[in-house]
Amino acid sequence: MSHSERDTGVERVCYVYGVVPADVELDEDVQGVAEPPARVQVIRRGRVAGLVSEVGVDRPLGRPDDLVAHKQVLDMVAAVAPVLPMRFGAVASSAEVVADEFLDAHQDELAADLDDIEGYAEYVLHGRYDPDALLAAVLEENPAAARLRDAIHGVPEDQSRDARIQLGEFIEQAVEAKRQADTETIKRELEPYAREVVVRDPTHEDDAIYLAVLAETGRSDELEQYAEDLADRWDGWITPRLLGPMAAYDFVAAPET
Repeated sequence: MSHSERDTGVERVCYVYGVVPADVELDEDVQGVAEPPARVQVIRRGRVAGLVSEVGVDRPLGRPDDLVAHKQVLDMVAAVAPVLPMRFGAVASSAEVVADEFLDAHQDELAADLDDIEGYAEYVLHGRYDPDALLAAVLEENPAAARLRDAIHGVPEDQSRDARIQLGEFIEQAVEAKRQADTETIKRELEPYAREVVVRDPTHEDDAIYLAVLAETGRSDELEQYAEDLADRWDGWITPRLLGPMAAYDFVAAPET
């Protein structure tokens, strides 16, 4: 692969997904970003290798399909081998530049980082409160909020604006307190399964737990069983989902090309 125009006349560069051990093998049909999707190749240099594909320089990156393809390539490899994920959108002028100026120049550091996560992958446990159950719990536990809710019932919005804002603040504070308590509980319960646990920031107002776990890939079944038991325990309150194995996005620094 090179900085080329190939037979299309379109100048192309080298898109870099991540770094893996040099003995990793990919199926020939693995495809990555670009349209049509380009075949992902393995560039080997010493003990490490880069996962790359070609992309046209005139093709803007950042479409939802690109993000999905980038993640799919990394997560597919993470299920069977350690991988150091690059940040989305990392490109170099050619495969030779990736091999010489990145893989070769930083080989010892990259190999050490891969050795550190050998046999491990990331799992994400995410769950949201049932909105109706959450509101009922907040009002039951906070008499002031319940009284405020009753007071504005049936009152036009323009006449109850301040009270509605105050009620919203009551609810927001109560949800945050519940989120912190539930997150701390689950983080503590996950520690026996994990080498490390990271709390992710909520992405939705109803988020209850959002935790990244670095765990041995051989413990996937145990983590899945824990998530199932948690779903039974929280039935009607929080619905948790376990995602993974995936690349260790939350636990390794993205290499810089």
